[in-house]
Amino acid sequence: MRRIAICAATAAVALTGCSTTGAGDAASPGSSTSASVEAAPSVTSTADPAATAALGKATAALGTSSYTMTVTAGTGFNLTALLDPPGGKGTAELTASGPNTEITVKSLLIGEDLWAQIPGITKDGTWTHLDMSRLPEGANVGLRPGRIDPVDTANLLASTTDVQSSGGNTYSGTVDLTKAAGIAGLDRVTIDGYGSAAQRVPFTVALDKQGRLATLTLTPPAVNGTAIAPIEARYTDYGRAVAAEKPQDATVVEAPDDVYKALGGQ
Repeated sequence: MRRIAICAATAAVALTGCSTTGAGDAASPGSSTSASVEAAPSVTSTADPAATAALGKATAALGTSSYTMTVTAGTGFNLTALLDPPGGKGTAELTASGPNTEITVKSLLIGEDLWAQIPGITKDGTWTHLDMSRLPEGANVGLRPGRIDPVDTANLLASTTDVQSSGGNTYSGTVDLTKAAGIAGLDRVTIDGYGSAAQRVPFTVALDKQGRLATLTLTPPAVNGTAIAPIEARYTDYGRAVAAEKPQDATVVEAPDDVYKALGGQ
């Protein structure tokens, strides 16, 4: 049991993200929840109807096509996912790192089932099956049933009330992070720690020539005067085939209780 507990704690580092700071580097998004957070400035501008329509069309397209998503947050979080929303399936590889620690977790989502390969938990050639009903909102395991997009892009951008065109195919404004917990290690506790600043987080978006999302960059609130590493999501390879098949039963093991407890679940 002691070995399982240690492995579960190690897995939690990867599944919830790691904080990394270094000389000249900004802190990672989840590096502090109890520190003083700088409040975001009030926004008085109103949304540009044309910009709102462009973003709405672009986010709606995410549900009609497969694509590749890459999410980074400083040097401590990197996630690459191959997603097929119409088919309800996807694969992802999440690498989280911190001082003297680097963990890579692979996940596979088909319908309502999520499997993962977690170092120290999953044996070679097998998959660990996770019951997401036992995990808190925002627990980051790369993918999750009911929200195939790791950034929950559509809900996040739907929260903006002040989007403006920045010229060409670029847009900017603020979004409400409380609408999309689990982005790059930002769990509900971290977001709540931002206070009211979480509801006015600056973003920029670039669309491709077809009006589809190309990049989304979020700038979390500063903590104790220290800038937090931006979160960047890139959307590429629209229409690519996503190879995701349910693992054979003989290769699947249910996650032990310690994994859920280490991730704040039951």
